[in-house]
Amino acid sequence: MTATLIAVEDLRVGMYIQLDGGWLSHPFPLSSFRIAGPDQISTLRGLGLGRVRWVPEKSVLATQPGDGPAGHAQPRDVDTAAAAETVSADAAAVVGEEASAAAPELSDVERVRQSRAEWLAAQRESARLCERQYGEAGAAWRCAMEALAARPQEAGSTSRLLTQAMLDKMLSAEDVGIRLVSGAGDRNAAHALNVTVIALLIGRTLGLDAEELADLGVGALMHDVGKQDIPERYRHGDGDLGGNDLAAYRDHVVKGVAHGRRMALSAGALAVLAQHHEHADGSGFPMQIGSDRMAMGARIVAIVDRYDKLCNPGPGAPAMTPHQAVAMLFAQGRQRYDTTVLNTFIRMMGVYPAGSLVQLTDDRYAMVVGVNSSRPLKPRVLVHNVPPTVAARGAPQPSAELLDLEQVPDLGIRRSLAPAKVPSAALQALDPRPRVAYYFEPIAREPHAEALAA
Repeated sequence: MTATLIAVEDLRVGMYIQLDGGWLSHPFPLSSFRIAGPDQISTLRGLGLGRVRWVPEKSVLATQPGDGPAGHAQPRDVDTAAAAETVSADAAAVVGEEASAAAPELSDVERVRQSRAEWLAAQRESARLCERQYGEAGAAWRCAMEALAARPQEAGSTSRLLTQAMLDKMLSAEDVGIRLVSGAGDRNAAHALNVTVIALLIGRTLGLDAEELADLGVGALMHDVGKQDIPERYRHGDGDLGGNDLAAYRDHVVKGVAHGRRMALSAGALAVLAQHHEHADGSGFPMQIGSDRMAMGARIVAIVDRYDKLCNPGPGAPAMTPHQAVAMLFAQGRQRYDTTVLNTFIRMMGVYPAGSLVQLTDDRYAMVVGVNSSRPLKPRVLVHNVPPTVAARGAPQPSAELLDLEQVPDLGIRRSLAPAKVPSAALQALDPRPRVAYYFEPIAREPHAEALAA
């Protein structure tokens, strides 16, 4: 496909564009997208860009004289494209009314099925979007790490831009959830992003202001930066380390603060780097300070860092399920972690965080794939149908289906299960990844789910 440079003044709704500045330079969910409305055009013009890349073959515009297949603009002179007028709003409304009048009336069951199909399509698109955003965020984090040694201030600038890009997208939605993603790639990047996503959602829930959230995000992204300077065998935790090896591992905090200063990080972000291994009861390291002397960002990252290491431990260590990790933090963390932050974390993640394998009250097996951070008790689950059902017309149904338990009042979660306790057929259909990885997404509720369940 060929991209053409077009002036931002000539942009129209329906054009598919590509932004060269990358994900960090704009507030849109992706760097390539089709313009959905005039508000997006206004935002693009406000970015100060002169031109952007336009892909005519992927654009869907109002049909103009000289266009090819209906609705798909063909490559043309940019000035001509800019001068062409769209179909008027009044005419479009008339067309819509005529199409509505001509369409056959749907039954209640058909409307429910149509609504569910639309919701499932939106869920699939949201999952794809999360994966792509996660990939772009991971690439930006790796760019910062690559710049660290020779260009530390560039690394600091990249971490701030990445944090702000995530916050712009996170704070623009009224309801935000945690989405399970594949987590492919660098485990260090995955750990940094897991900690950052959950920490920012906790900060949002606690009502931190914009500056505090920015410091929290940068500190979370860079909290382990000091591990760049210690041997690989020490980087994954202190469970089996002792003596000089333990001291070498713990030294990553001091080294991280030194890197943070070279990156010109703010005092709030540096506090996260310096204190993310401290404990509320003074049993942490390196300074053995208590909660009263810890920055709020450090109190948040201390909990999330521990949670992610329980779910995604270093090589050779057994992994806990997300449910087990939350239960352990609840049982053993009341002295070690800030009570307010710990309670907020548990309420936000839910009893069955994303990534948990569960059995439903109708005995089917499922995997939690999405949790609404403000209403976590009824997550979205991928359910294994046993045995696969057959529709009335004879077509086999998929072996796994997506359900929003919040919208199915008669169905709930009975218990959490370790992978070894899930039947092999269900485990194969649900396909849990070896690494638990998260990103955030706006929540779209499923319409008419109660009628469908009935």
